[in-house]
Amino acid sequence: MALFAISDLHLDLNGDKPMDIFGENWFQHDEKIKTNWIEKIKEEDVVLISGDISWSMKIENGIQDLEWIHKLPGTKVMVKGNHDYWWVSITKLNEMYEDMKFIQNNFFVYGDYAICGTRGWVCPGGDNFSDHDEKIYKRELGRLKLSLDSASKAGFSNFIVMLHYPPVYDKNMDSGFVSIFKEYNVKFVVYGHLHGASLSKAVRGEVDGIQYVVTSADYLNFNPIRILQEKVL
Repeated sequence: MALFAISDLHLDLNGDKPMDIFGENWFQHDEKIKTNWIEKIKEEDVVLISGDISWSMKIENGIQDLEWIHKLPGTKVMVKGNHDYWWVSITKLNEMYEDMKFIQNNFFVYGDYAICGTRGWVCPGGDNFSDHDEKIYKRELGRLKLSLDSASKAGFSNFIVMLHYPPVYDKNMDSGFVSIFKEYNVKFVVYGHLHGASLSKAVRGEVDGIQYVVTSADYLNFNPIRILQEKVL
């Protein structure tokens, strides 16, 4: 039972938002993801999808994209991205598919790990960080703590965190998200959102005992990356 991750699928099977306007590498990117996914992921595996799942503005328009994900092997665990306007109540989403789990103030169990998460937001540090950003940033910190607390109260002490936004600003590790990771002894953090030149600002690899993994689909060449391999007894 392996754990994989990929984010920023930016699906639009309705055809209104062709992604190749962002570069030739995005041409038929959904087919690239599907091919790579089927080649390496089995039904018993788990795939973390950290936001920007579908371009659809409403859930009824996004069903085609969600069905596309549903038909792929494995259990899919998702958090919201900044473009996921179709995202409705967490209760409704978690009633839709047996093999698709949506995280918001809750958690998902993978072996000895609790998978927690939230969307995240831009972190303080940039010149354009506004009072509005501060409000959303603090709300997202609170949501992450709610997710981790729910898992902690259920007896878990090993945590994997999913975010859409990077947990820091420009590799400055002094952020509220990092403080929470350390408080709860988080082992892995997976996130996306960054593309192209902005990837130079991504924190990657192990920092202070926490493993950071960038999962933007184009960064991974549209190929889900394996995070863990749990032994099945």
